[in-house]
Amino acid sequence: MKYIDEFRDGAIARQLGERIHAEAHPDRVYRFMEFCGGHTHALSRYGVTELLPPQVQMIHGPGCPVCVLPIGRIDLAIRLALERGAIVCTYGDTMRVPASDGLSLIKAKARGGDIRMVYSAADALKTAQAHPDREVVFFAIGFETTTPPTALVVQQAERLGVKNFSVLCCHVLTPAAVTHILAAPDAEQHGKVELDGFVGPAHVSIVIGSDPYVPFAEGWHKPVVIAGFEPLDVMQAILMLVRQVNEGRAEVENEFTRAVTPKGNVAAQKVMDEVFEVRDSFEWRGLGVVPHSALKLRERYAAFDAERRFDLHYQPVPDHKACECGAILRGVKRPTDCKLFGNVCTPDNPVGSCMVSSEGACAAHYSYGRFRDIPIVPAAPRARAA
Repeated sequence: MKYIDEFRDGAIARQLGERIHAEAHPDRVYRFMEFCGGHTHALSRYGVTELLPPQVQMIHGPGCPVCVLPIGRIDLAIRLALERGAIVCTYGDTMRVPASDGLSLIKAKARGGDIRMVYSAADALKTAQAHPDREVVFFAIGFETTTPPTALVVQQAERLGVKNFSVLCCHVLTPAAVTHILAAPDAEQHGKVELDGFVGPAHVSIVIGSDPYVPFAEGWHKPVVIAGFEPLDVMQAILMLVRQVNEGRAEVENEFTRAVTPKGNVAAQKVMDEVFEVRDSFEWRGLGVVPHSALKLRERYAAFDAERRFDLHYQPVPDHKACECGAILRGVKRPTDCKLFGNVCTPDNPVGSCMVSSEGACAAHYSYGRFRDIPIVPAAPRARAA
């Protein structure tokens, strides 16, 4: 298939693997975090880690939108359906994330809640138009990739005068999460892993561009290489990171030049800024409360804000005590470090969100079983670069 097969060529992958073996110094460890769950999926599905030398460690990051959704936010959506009689529309993976009291959105649907899977925010608006006598809430999740469509639908609802449509906004921001990982304000409580660089997300970077990653390279001296989701994309990005580390550089490089530009999609950014503003803080599963890391609707669009319309109040809920999803999202542990992985917790019976989404680290490891059990080296105290 044109433009796909070229990036899945086994012979080229082996050549890239040989090059990484040749250039990675045998007397040091390279710790690279693939922020995005799509890259975690590619690493597992195509056996990329098997082509890497043992001193190159790939560490999972929190870039799975379903995985970082805290239980308390899912509880809000469930209550809207079961207690307020609203039609709740959301994406498929979100339906299966475990919530409080043994529920999930799909289990709440079985209890009589009108909860519907949709493929887009536009589908939720169509549902509202088809049921003018019902309140319809779009449970909006995701990083900057899925935020512009939500913004456009809110503007469309305003233009069309749709009064029974609102958004429970849980859109989160990538740069804030990376900052939180590097700063690790709660490292003593939750632990921290030392990182030498990041494989930057693909779809998010198409929207926001490569420029927002510059502070991580300059301020924290951490190289960032933005990569596409195909196996050769990821391997080329790893080689570029190895070279930066070897040369003592910390720059933002763009492997995914066929789609990502420095400034990103300016039109998408404009509509996001028109509809949304940054929250003071937002709780992430695994990362805790992260300042300035999520969005809410601006005052102009308050009529479409489900939190205001239904007077919702968020309550944090702790994760399952035996589930290591939070530590996996922080990069401190791997899926195989969790005693529930593969026995109690499976894709058919997920205990944590990392096993639910196809982008989740646990789901990727379980589905493909192609990973190397290299212990993650804990961080040593190190001052922030000036």
